[in-house]
Amino acid sequence: MGIETFIEPLQYDFMVRALITAILSGVMLSVLGSFTINKNMGFMADAMAHATLPIIAVGVFFGFSISELGAPAAVIIALLLGFIIKNTNIGEDTSIGIIFSSFFALGFVLISVLDVSINLEDLLFGQILAVSSVDVAVIFTLFLIVLSILFIFFKQILFYSFDPIGAEVRNLNVTFLNYLFLIILSLSIVGSLQTVGIVLVLSMLLIPAGAAKLVSKTFTSSIRFSALFGGVSSVSGLYFSYYFNLPSGPTMSLVASGIFVLSFIFKKIKVKPKLTSP
Repeated sequence: MGIETFIEPLQYDFMVRALITAILSGVMLSVLGSFTINKNMGFMADAMAHATLPIIAVGVFFGFSISELGAPAAVIIALLLGFIIKNTNIGEDTSIGIIFSSFFALGFVLISVLDVSINLEDLLFGQILAVSSVDVAVIFTLFLIVLSILFIFFKQILFYSFDPIGAEVRNLNVTFLNYLFLIILSLSIVGSLQTVGIVLVLSMLLIPAGAAKLVSKTFTSSIRFSALFGGVSSVSGLYFSYYFNLPSGPTMSLVASGIFVLSFIFKKIKVKPKLTSP
């Protein structure tokens, strides 16, 4: 395997756009995945991805692209989820489950009623090879926004994610931090839908972060490893899909799963007790 193997796909403009998008999405999702795992918000992240469907259906009906709908859809979903969870007493999981199923069902109904031309397979599993220059610009903008906000409020979000009660005692605005994290999480999810799709976005959010947690001693190092694993999974998955004619989104997810398995094995070997002679 020579350098030509890595250069050949880059002679095509669509592969260059796909590669840029894959790196941006993979790193952005994976970094937030560390916080998501720490806050046990995996189910909420899945609900956010599925809840985008009705907004996308209405937006496409009025002539907007999925990329153009990304930011407003993310903010609406984040605020709605946060409001419902905070103002109901039926439990967080129940609230999320209701939103998840209701919005997803509503999305399919709207697609049928409005007769919008949406390729459901691409929406569910992603179509990174079809990204345009506008899509790349949108995901790059979201990447900068999400990571800038996370960098500015890193200490507060970190404190809140580990100890929400302690953060409130320290007079941190926990409501603001909660909504802020929901918004940047939604931005990263919605911005990555064309990369891996609604169904697989959760895998790229959680699997690299889970693998990083296995091989890291501190939360900060787990964020670094998570970003690395997410980027490697995205790029490797894209190259595998190119050379073996595989669907890009699922292949990225499988590569991330392979990294998780290797991390698990590495952890088991590392902590294996040494046998001592009697």
